Amino acid sequence: MGYSGGQETMEGGVISHPWLPFLPEHTQVLFLGSFPPDPKRWCMDFFYPNFINDMWRIFGLCLYGDSNYYVDVENRVFRHQMIVREMTSLGVGFYDTALKVRRLRDTASDKDLEVVCPTDLDALLGAAPGLRAVVTTGQKATDIVTRHFDIVPPKMGEGVPFSFQQRPLMLYRMPSSSRAYPMKLAQKAAYYQTIFDLYINQHYTT
Repeated sequence: MGYSGGQETMEGGVISHPWLPFLPEHTQVLFLGSFPPDPKRWCMDFFYPNFINDMWRIFGLCLYGDSNYYVDVENRVFRHQMIVREMTSLGVGFYDTALKVRRLRDTASDKDLEVVCPTDLDALLGAAPGLRAVVTTGQKATDIVTRHFDIVPPKMGEGVPFSFQQRPLMLYRMPSSSRAYPMKLAQKAAYYQTIFDLYINQHYTT
């Protein structure tokens, strides 16, 4: 599976996911959200595209100690090509837990999403044979993953082991990167730092 940009499509009020999974060949950690926001909120054609979402600021802090490392502040966009290049190098994958949804309201909030068709998580994880950890980035994603794999949900910032196709994996639950989630950026990054220290930073080379 390889990332491919695109636009979401709608049929009968049901919206289909605009992208394929982003799974570098040596993916070790997979971040799973719920579903992309409406395209009018995108500032780039990639995961976590809303400029007021903090995910790429969290990545900048955890990797470089700089929340704006992946941010083009002047143009109010994220540095798309840099992100794709570095996530490929680091073996960091991205996708979402819903393939088709209905937006109940014109917001980017998970609570306003009705999941019509969840992601085939077995196929997704099966496409990443070197995977070591799954990271959910919000409550809806956590609920879908834990139900599917019959896992007791971990506490915020913590992980629990689970088995998939006789492979030992870890599931970590992280705070939402949405600005609507009531936690300061530095606090969110402190939670995420655990993932970077365990699975990402030691593989990073400049």
